[in-house]
Amino acid sequence: MSGTRPDFVICIHGGAGTISRDTAPQRVALYRAGLAAALEAGQAVLADGGLALDAVQAAALAMEDNPCFNAGKGAVYNSQGRHELDACLMDGRNLACGALAGCTVIRNPIRAARRLLETSPHILLAGDGADRWAHAEGLDLVANQYFDDAFRFEQWQKACAADAVQRDHDDAKGTVGAVALDRQGNLAAATSTGGLTNKKFGRVGDTPIIGAGTYANNASCAVSCTGTGEQFMRHVAAYDIHARMTLAGSSLEAACRQLIDRTLQPGDGGLIAVDRDGNWQLAYNSAGMFRGVADSHGLFSVAIWED
Repeated sequence: MSGTRPDFVICIHGGAGTISRDTAPQRVALYRAGLAAALEAGQAVLADGGLALDAVQAAALAMEDNPCFNAGKGAVYNSQGRHELDACLMDGRNLACGALAGCTVIRNPIRAARRLLETSPHILLAGDGADRWAHAEGLDLVANQYFDDAFRFEQWQKACAADAVQRDHDDAKGTVGAVALDRQGNLAAATSTGGLTNKKFGRVGDTPIIGAGTYANNASCAVSCTGTGEQFMRHVAAYDIHARMTLAGSSLEAACRQLIDRTLQPGDGGLIAVDRDGNWQLAYNSAGMFRGVADSHGLFSVAIWED
């Protein structure tokens, strides 16, 4: 991105992976509509002068409530036929963050992450403890069956038959995330996921790990990752972008390309990022990535493949 610095920017993703161009047109239309709705939700907050933190939460929430995406309502099944959800939210103003892993009854994990960020001295809660905390906080809880989805169930059955674990972004559905720069110059990042289809009970990926799948710092950038979580954890991917910028003096584009093209393996996934100057990146090394970007200059775009 180049030109005059925008007053605000928001980028979103809905997963990156082996997204076939043969996907039914009707399904592609649903994905594009879902991305556009999430992008509009975040953009509206920023256009009204709201905080980046509120904008990324709004965008992630829209995707959690859309069964097209592997987060919230569309979360995948684990090896026991249940749903375990992860989410993370980080505020670049003060490095405040909140994350949850292995949630089973929290309707919107990204809302729970926000509550944790604002009210608790802890950063990460997991499993039954996270669910119990959410109940005590009066957050909206649902039965685990609320997350059931026919497409996801069929996907899980196929994975079980093949004794395989599918990545969260395979079969054209995946982890969701958002990053934003607001009019005040603040950065924030949000990520939410159901993880891997047929994953081992208790498995936690990069999404709720600060610095791996999610990171935001007003001194540099905000990043949200999607793909093979174990790889993003190994390379502390989201923080790596910040480190390259602050320690090596890399531009956002150079830092993202170095990570995606040289550190990660082909097909590992992708990321979205925005820096304090309003530069943004939607970078991936897989067949495609559900993504979108909007800014104060009137840019509004959603895409899946390299068109």
